[in-house]
Amino acid sequence: MKIHCVGGGPASLYLAILAKLRDPAHEITVHERHPAGASHGWGVTFWPDLLAELRAQDPVSARAVEEQSVCWRGGFAYVGDRTVAHDGDVGHAIGRHHLRTILADRARELGVRLDFGTEIRGRADLPDADLVVAGDGAHSRLRTESAAHFGTRVTTGANRFVWLGTTRVFTAFTFSFVESEHGWIWCYAYGYSSGHSTCVVECSAATWSGLGLDRLDHGDALRLLEKLFAKMLDGHALLGRTDIESHAQWQAFPTVTNETWSHGNLTLIGDAAHTTHYSIGAGTSLALRDAVCLARALESTGPAELPAALARYEQERKQALLPVQSAARHSAQWYENLPRYIGLEPRRMFALLGQRHSPLLPYVPPQLYYHLDQTVGRLPSLRRLKQRLGPRLARALQSRRPRG
Repeated sequence: MKIHCVGGGPASLYLAILAKLRDPAHEITVHERHPAGASHGWGVTFWPDLLAELRAQDPVSARAVEEQSVCWRGGFAYVGDRTVAHDGDVGHAIGRHHLRTILADRARELGVRLDFGTEIRGRADLPDADLVVAGDGAHSRLRTESAAHFGTRVTTGANRFVWLGTTRVFTAFTFSFVESEHGWIWCYAYGYSSGHSTCVVECSAATWSGLGLDRLDHGDALRLLEKLFAKMLDGHALLGRTDIESHAQWQAFPTVTNETWSHGNLTLIGDAAHTTHYSIGAGTSLALRDAVCLARALESTGPAELPAALARYEQERKQALLPVQSAARHSAQWYENLPRYIGLEPRRMFALLGQRHSPLLPYVPPQLYYHLDQTVGRLPSLRRLKQRLGPRLARALQSRRPRG
C-alpha cells in the first residue's frame, strides 16, 4: 500500500517502522513541517513495560532508545519548607529530540521516505494514497478539516502550565509546591539526559495572572520562577524553548476525544486521536502503542480490507484507553483542587498524590481516605474489593453531588 503519515512525531515514525518491517513493499512517506534535525521539546517519560513491548516489536530501535534513556526511581517532594521522599517504581525518560532522531534514522534505514520542512495544511496538499495517517498532534489540521465527521471534542483544563527545562539533573521524580502571595504554584521535574531535566510548572489561572505570568516577558517569567523554585533548582537556571513564540508558552491543557477515528482512508493516531493529561506521563507511550496496534491491523491488508482494519484498530485502542483516560481525568482534577490536600502533613499529602488517579478521592475527606488506603494496602482482600467497587461507588457519589 501507499501510506502517507502527516506529522513526524513518535506515532507516525514508529508506525512507518513497524509497517515496513511487516511488509517492505509498502511505500511510506512521513511528512514533517519542521526541518530535519530541528530540536524542540524536553524529555518524555515511559515505564519498563513499554520498553519490553518495544523490544518485542523492533529490537534495533528499542536498543537505541534504551541506550539513550536515563532511569530514575521513586519520588521526592518539597512542600513549602518541608520535604518528603518516597521509594517507588522505576521510570525512564529520554529527550524528545533523541527519541525522534532514533525513530527517524531507523525509518530511513528501512526505506521510509522522510519529507521534512513541508507544511501539510489539508488533504489537498497530499498526493493520492491508499492510507493517510494524521499524526499531526492535538491541534491536527487534517482532523480539524473534518471535525464534524470525527465528532471531535476539545475541553480545556482550569489550570495553566508551561514546559521548561533545567540543567539540574534529578535522579528521582521531584515535586515542588510553593505558596506565593497569589496562591500555590508547583513543578514536577525529572531528568532525561546526563545534563538536563524537564520541569513542568503549573498553577491555577488566578495564581498565574496574580503573579503576572500572563503579562511578563518570557525571560522575566523564567527569573520569577527561578526565585519561587530556588530550593528545588539549587542554583541552576530554568530554560525556555526558543523554537516557538513566547506568548504560546503557557496554556491550558486540551483534552481531545473523537467519536470516530477514521474518515474514508484517513485515520487518526496519537494526540490527534486522543490526549491524556501530562501529569500521568503517558502521552508518548500511548502514541507508540497506537502505532503498534495500527501496524498489526494493517498486516496482510489491502485497500479493499482497509475499512475493517481501521475499525479493528479503533475498537482495540479505545478499549485500552478507557482506564488511562479515567486516571488522567482524576489526576488533572487532583491538581485543580490542590488546596484540598496541600494542608496535610507532607507524608500524607505525598501518599494522596500517588493516589490521585482514584475515582473515590474527590468524594472522601482526605484524612479519612489516607487512613482507609493505608488499611486497605495491608489487606489483599480489601484491596481487591476497592478495585472492584471503587468506580461504582464514585459514580454513585457523583450522581448525588448537587449541581449548579
